[in-house]
Amino acid sequence: MNKPTSQQVGSGPKASVLVVGGVSIDLVTFSKRLPNPGESILGDDFKIILGGKGSNQAVAAALAGAHSTLVSSVGTDLFTDFAKDNLGDFGVDTEFVTQVEGPTGIAHIRVDSSSQNNIVVVPLANFKITQSQVETALANRPNAKVLLTQLEIPWEVNRHAISLARAHGLIVVLDPAPASNPEPTAWDLVNIVTPNESEAESLTGIAVSDETSASKAGAWFLDQGVENAVITMGGSGVVLVNREGSKWFKAPKVDAVDTTAAGDAFAGYLGALLAEGRSLEDAIEVAVKAASISVTKLGASSSLPTRNQVDSF
Repeated sequence: MNKPTSQQVGSGPKASVLVVGGVSIDLVTFSKRLPNPGESILGDDFKIILGGKGSNQAVAAALAGAHSTLVSSVGTDLFTDFAKDNLGDFGVDTEFVTQVEGPTGIAHIRVDSSSQNNIVVVPLANFKITQSQVETALANRPNAKVLLTQLEIPWEVNRHAISLARAHGLIVVLDPAPASNPEPTAWDLVNIVTPNESEAESLTGIAVSDETSASKAGAWFLDQGVENAVITMGGSGVVLVNREGSKWFKAPKVDAVDTTAAGDAFAGYLGALLAEGRSLEDAIEVAVKAASISVTKLGASSSLPTRNQVDSF
């Protein structure tokens, strides 16, 4: 795929999604099991892959067929060109990805043979994203219909992006990962929140293990002012909670090898489908399939499926 040209940006029939979030270079090790504290083990493989929740979601939205614009920052190190070139190859609009002094964000990811992982994210350049970048992007992408954002960047930038997006009439989708509690006055600006089980438990205090507990956690978000809570539960599927009640969307059975970017595949496809004008329930059904496909492949951006793959799944 080629990077969009300036003539293509913001024009044409494509649904438009704005993503504000981090770019990271994923340093991924694969081993039969994860080491215990203080233990060294031998691994099976190592990969360097474009990642970061903002980057992954922007790539997923682009692969879903949306015009996907990323607002982010990269550094001045050896990973700079790797990041921007990969984003462009996936078709992401990188006009508002700025270069700042210092290293690009990185994530150290360890994956075991059962596809479980743990991740240490070091934000670096991602903590230099500014509010003015968001303002400029919104002013220059008037066709954007959906904002996707996460919590790998400074909260004040997220808060500004959410407020501006709502003022511009965009649908705001917040992926609260890594889990941290936004200020109470921000929740009522969020149209859709998409925590996984552990993030939902961290934020609500409710252990999420099934549809009933997911519905209870979802109700907590509604009490804070969120319109729709979408609790993602891995291979079990997704539970949508809103004022109309709750609904469980089962995930198709697949052989999982790496769950690293499943949540980002879900969020990117959700945003793209909503930008197309699809209903939330329709968008969730497609996004669940995208996430299911992603866990059958290794890596973050490298695991994200194309729209044709999702439609024929």
